[in-house]
Amino acid sequence: MNLKYIYVLAITAIFYTSCKKDLGNYSYSPPSAPVVEGVKDVNFPALTGDTLVIQPKVSLDGADPLKDLSFEWRIFVLEELKDIVYTGYPLKMLYGLGPGERPSTLIVTDKRNGLIYKFKFKVTGTTQFSTGTVVLSSDGGVAKLSFVKPDNTVLPNIYQNLNNQSLASNPVQLYYSKPLPFQLLSKEEYWVLCNDPTKGSTVVDANTLLHKDNFKSQFFLPPSVVSPGRIEPVMGTISNGVINNKLYIGISSTAPFAPDYGKFANEQNGDYQLSNFFTHGSSFYFGFDNKAKAFVIFGGDGSYLGTTYLVKETSIFNPKAIGLQNLIFMKAGESGTSYAYFKEADGNTYELKFSYKLTGTDKEIIPEHKRLFKGSSSVNADSKWVRNNLNVFYFSSNDKIWRYNPVNESLTELVANFNGKKVTMLKISEDGNTLTAGTNGFVYVLDVTVGKDGNITKTISGIPGDAVDVVVR
Repeated sequence: MNLKYIYVLAITAIFYTSCKKDLGNYSYSPPSAPVVEGVKDVNFPALTGDTLVIQPKVSLDGADPLKDLSFEWRIFVLEELKDIVYTGYPLKMLYGLGPGERPSTLIVTDKRNGLIYKFKFKVTGTTQFSTGTVVLSSDGGVAKLSFVKPDNTVLPNIYQNLNNQSLASNPVQLYYSKPLPFQLLSKEEYWVLCNDPTKGSTVVDANTLLHKDNFKSQFFLPPSVVSPGRIEPVMGTISNGVINNKLYIGISSTAPFAPDYGKFANEQNGDYQLSNFFTHGSSFYFGFDNKAKAFVIFGGDGSYLGTTYLVKETSIFNPKAIGLQNLIFMKAGESGTSYAYFKEADGNTYELKFSYKLTGTDKEIIPEHKRLFKGSSSVNADSKWVRNNLNVFYFSSNDKIWRYNPVNESLTELVANFNGKKVTMLKISEDGNTLTAGTNGFVYVLDVTVGKDGNITKTISGIPGDAVDVVVR
């Protein structure tokens, strides 16, 4: 019995010492990992109706990547809340998932050991109309929509050619309702705004230029006649503006992708006829009442406050009874000095300078001067006006464009030559360095950076009729 016990202890000691001597006395060779280049964090453009090919460089040390790896491509379609799955290498598909950014994942599986590797990327669907310039023009009074490709190729009257129907008459504005980056699935549209009581305005899909609806669909309770004045963006698909001479504000109380997001509720009530030249500040709206011939204010929620503000000095002019009738341009800032221009029955154009304090409890307007505008003789009843962020103004006079600085009353004729054609459109870029002008049949881009006097840097021809408005994407 004791002898058996001694044998067991001896055998155990031998195994123990053997294991202890062998501990760590070996080499470990981990399996090679696949190296995938050219896909992680990449955003791949995909033209709708065209073939999308994604072919990253793949290597696998000591093995054949195409034999020993499997590839699965998952593209998330948010509007359907599901992944579209493709397998194999490379990814090759006819892209038909529509425009917009799609979060995607490449899943690589090592068949030798079952290890899985994931690589995140994005696919952004586009159409042939996702990049370029859309031009609204008036051809014999009828609205026409044309598209200019990045290579300057013009597709004239593209809306009618695609939809086999014409737009309304008397076009006034082309408004781009676009989503913010975080507003997935929200609407992306063009509003072709026309003062046509019979046919009305049209909502167009921004990515296909196909007809979506009548502009009345933008209202919860549309008025019988919709006469657009001027629409401006607040953020993305939220807008506000003057319609039927009243202030309208888009609703943002629903999710950005909800059908009612951005729609107009009722007009902001009050006894006023609001001019198209209004300003939306952080907590107020400011404009000119064509009925009372006075500056009027609204609360941040759009509630009409009229002339319930203080006036610092009425001897210069009285903002509550200006005494001038026909406002032709005003783009007041949220703060600082602002200007307004009136062309009166005596043929003269007058310039008002003022500032205001409309935040807080004590709201006040401060008149600063009233004088004859230096460029009065060049102003026409239908002159087009824009203002940059430095309070420098540009206005048209038949086939000429003038630049005006009210600080020193500097008045300069731009050098751009429009071959005798009347300027029918002016737009200024956000940075103030580029002026876009339109005439009959043409759109021009002018350089108005510091030291430049408006030389033409780009010409687009083949526009049907008079240019009215443009949107560049």
